[in-house]
Amino acid sequence: MKVEDKLNYENSRKVINDIIVELFKNILTIEERSLRNRGIRDLSMTEIHTIEAIGINGSKTMSEVAEALDITMGTLTISITRLENKGYVYRTKDPNDRRVVLASLTKKGELVDKIHRNFHDEMIDHVMIDLKLDEDQALISALKNINEFFLREYGGTNVY
Repeated sequence: MKVEDKLNYENSRKVINDIIVELFKNILTIEERSLRNRGIRDLSMTEIHTIEAIGINGSKTMSEVAEALDITMGTLTISITRLENKGYVYRTKDPNDRRVVLASLTKKGELVDKIHRNFHDEMIDHVMIDLKLDEDQALISALKNINEFFLREYGGTNVY
């Protein structure tokens, strides 16, 4: 590799790293700030994502929620207990199998889930507003490739 090519490669690596690190940090910071501005002040982002994993479409088993979040049942139990104490979630036994515990959102939890989903909708709308259709497809392709790389190299679950 020529010296000039090596410098360009190293410069590109640094730029890509800086963009990815800044993007992740900014999205989390902006998401948290936005939710605080919308009145959600007593929940951590982890708790909000637990609420999101339970969802508003009925109940989910604790195992389903733990798997969706890629956490242990012990970690989930602690989080669900906190969310129950704050009035966002409730647990019940499955009527068909009393060994199975179901997690559901209260009305307060459903409201938080809707506010959180609205934030994501607005964020994506802002990303896409100035992109043309061919640019949308290029961005989708690039993001899928980045996601697949991270999953392949570092593990996790792919939802696409």
